[in-house]
Amino acid sequence: MYNKLRTRCQSSSTVTDVPKGHFSVYVGVNSMKRFIVPLRYLEHPLFQSLLNLAEEEFGYAHPMGHLTVPCKEEIFIDLIGNIQ
Repeated sequence: MYNKLRTRCQSSSTVTDVPKGHFSVYVGVNSMKRFIVPLRYLEHPLFQSLLNLAEEEFGYAHPMGHLTVPCKEEIFIDLIGNIQ
C-alpha cells in the first residue's frame, strides 16, 4: 500500500511533479512527508475529517505555505488505505 501512495520527499518536491488530477499534502507531527493523492479524495468523509483537523490546528494559514495535516504518517497511510 505504501508504494501506491507515491510519496516524495519534501526536499525534492516541485509543483510540476504532481500529476493532473492530484494534489500534494504534507503529513506529520515533527517532520513532514509529502504525499501525492487524487483530487477525488477531497470528497471522501474520511479525508474531510483530516482537513477539519488541519483547519483546527492551523486555520487557513498553514505554517509551511501549503496543505499540511497534523497527524502521524502511519495514521494517514491507514486512512488513505480505507479510502482506496
